[in-house]
Amino acid sequence: MDSPASSKCMIISTLNAVCGILLPAAHGRLLAYDYSSGRLVDEAGIDIVLVGDSLAMTMLGYENTLSVTLDEMLHHVKAVRRGVKHALLIADMPYGSYHVSADDAVRNAARYVKEGGAEAVKVEGGEKRADLIRRIIDAEIPVAGHIGLTPQSVNMMGGYRVQGKDLTAIEHLMRDAVALDRAGVACIYLEGIPREVAAMITTEVKTPTIGIGAGPDCDGQVLVFHDILNLTFQQPAKFVRRYGDAAAEITHAVQSYRADVLSHQYPSDAESYHLPKETKAALDPMLERKHAMRR
Repeated sequence: MDSPASSKCMIISTLNAVCGILLPAAHGRLLAYDYSSGRLVDEAGIDIVLVGDSLAMTMLGYENTLSVTLDEMLHHVKAVRRGVKHALLIADMPYGSYHVSADDAVRNAARYVKEGGAEAVKVEGGEKRADLIRRIIDAEIPVAGHIGLTPQSVNMMGGYRVQGKDLTAIEHLMRDAVALDRAGVACIYLEGIPREVAAMITTEVKTPTIGIGAGPDCDGQVLVFHDILNLTFQQPAKFVRRYGDAAAEITHAVQSYRADVLSHQYPSDAESYHLPKETKAALDPMLERKHAMRR
């Protein structure tokens, strides 16, 4: 009998043939929200791009993810789709888009595929979402699961807190992961849980796991584009590693531009368009006559 590890490798390698999803083990994934960020991360070799509902805060200035609408999400999914040519595109189902009924969930997931060009959707929740996820999969739409710290449940959780810190919570997470695995999800996002718990889940399920604040033992990792470039206006979470400081670069560039405009150093003659020589030769005498008349 194959080991769990070899079975998972087989699933990862065959997902592309089964449902159009390619999940190379241990690769990085990023959340992107518009054409330019989608194109940049795609050209940099990222294999999965997630249009996360966290764009509610990073792009739209909402307090949390609960306010963003399906239409707002679709607007950004379409933009990212135009920038992504190689990576798999997954779109977050926002709060309210799958909570009312299974029919609504399937209809909204289908909009992501038909209108947005997404190749899979992500749904938060474990055991209680298993039947709903099966309905979406039955509609030929691959689904990514998401358990642990689920931001759409922030009010129920009492804030953004690490999940799975006691035995009861660990057991609940394990049940959630197994339920999603059996439901047939393409991958499971593990957010904000102890490393040891994420390792247990990754070993237990056949489905590839993707960690965000879940330690290094998951099958893959994901971070927010804006977080790794310091383009957020808040203290980063413990698990965020900043790989650049785009905020400082942008601020410096804008301040330099403003200073050059005020000092008349921009635009220069080289940055200006000029008349053709023959047109300028005909215009110069006219300008000289007008200048003489003003004296």
